[in-house]
Amino acid sequence: MAVHGTFRKIKWTLLFITLGIYYFLPFIRLDRGPNAPSQAVLVDLEGRRGYFFFIEIWPQEVYYITGLLIIASVTLFLMNAVAGRLWCGYLCPQTVWTDLFLFIERKVEGDRRARIALDKQPWTFSRVRKCATKHFLWLMVAWWTGGAWVLYFSDAPTLVYNLATLQAPVVAYVWIGILTATTYLLAGHMREQVCIYMCPWPRIQAALTDEQALNVTYRWDRGEPRGSLKHNKALELQGLPAGDCVDCYQCLHACPTGVDIRKGAQLDCIQCGLCIDACDAVMQKVGKPSGLIAYDTDENIERRVEGKDSVYKIVRGRTVAYAAIIVGVSAIMLTALLTRDYAGISVLHDRNPIYVSLSDKGVRNGYTVRLLNKRTHERHFMLHVEGLPADTEITAVGIEDSFAGRPVIAIGPDRTRELRVLVVVPDASELAESTPITFRLTESVMGEVVTTKDYFKVPRGEMK
Repeated sequence: MAVHGTFRKIKWTLLFITLGIYYFLPFIRLDRGPNAPSQAVLVDLEGRRGYFFFIEIWPQEVYYITGLLIIASVTLFLMNAVAGRLWCGYLCPQTVWTDLFLFIERKVEGDRRARIALDKQPWTFSRVRKCATKHFLWLMVAWWTGGAWVLYFSDAPTLVYNLATLQAPVVAYVWIGILTATTYLLAGHMREQVCIYMCPWPRIQAALTDEQALNVTYRWDRGEPRGSLKHNKALELQGLPAGDCVDCYQCLHACPTGVDIRKGAQLDCIQCGLCIDACDAVMQKVGKPSGLIAYDTDENIERRVEGKDSVYKIVRGRTVAYAAIIVGVSAIMLTALLTRDYAGISVLHDRNPIYVSLSDKGVRNGYTVRLLNKRTHERHFMLHVEGLPADTEITAVGIEDSFAGRPVIAIGPDRTRELRVLVVVPDASELAESTPITFRLTESVMGEVVTTKDYFKVPRGEMK
């Protein structure tokens, strides 16, 4: 049944915003410089990168995914603690796409009564035309839904062209087909069955809620005893108690999952508020105040029955704890993001031989050094070893460039480079058998520094 009112407007607004973001976000461009993709949001599997506007995520930073999952789950808990199943009623993809499919159905076949009448008609040309149009539009929405998803994994304009000219990879067509089928089935045919039988969140939510969480509630203290409008007016004239509920069942017809909210909180209810709009419309017609069904708590109903004022506690221990966790995890992720390195260095000491004693009483150690450039342009780095005497010699095999006796190494964009590095101490007599040293890599332009630690080995007992 078509419903009009505050909560229906909120749902339409969120539907247009969320679907607009989903369908058109891949086409937003952002200049990241040479050798970098210009798509603002992209999961670049080939380049092993994830891009979200100015944020770039690398494969070794999977902990950001963990942080996002923690934030998402605790946000769900916070929504539940504040106002029940807000996610289910307004933002869940199943709810959003089902609303869109129902809108198409109403525009093509009419409102609830018209569709019931149409189902009873024989298969005339008019009925076939309406049915075919509805399913065609459903399939178009489902197809674009699947198509939009794959655009997040490749350059969107290029992939659209390749899809249209049948030059796209087979895997793209496969995933579009899978997502088209699932969207068409889940949003067009299964609808509320997904929420009732397939989704685990209602069971989890029921265990997390408390008596102070706002939920869509039938205010039975005002609505009972219910009855038809004429019946209730007759009771009022006799001085007998009569509720405001006129037993019109509009709340039931408006519910996408078929819940009669007057029976109390139920697992099937997704807390979308459409029953509130339907009831308020009826109350306005019969001259009664709105709010017979509203976001409220059972505790407040009991308080009103006892003659006390309603109490709403949005800010309480549970909500504060959830908000603190969200802020804390976000702060940790932001700090890690702002302080991360765009270069890397790892060192592996030679195992055989561990050291080489030279004829001039010097000692040489060999290392395999792997350098990493995470930028999308070539960079030059100086390699230095700290913790050894000033006359220590550092040689990077195959590298001729140097500055102040330190090798200068060029690393290509988004590349690693492995080098053989020899460290020679002319006089190691004052060194311990195993001396801690630090390999320092310094970028020549921006001055970015990364370090790693290892040891310089000398012959046991021979240098003292």
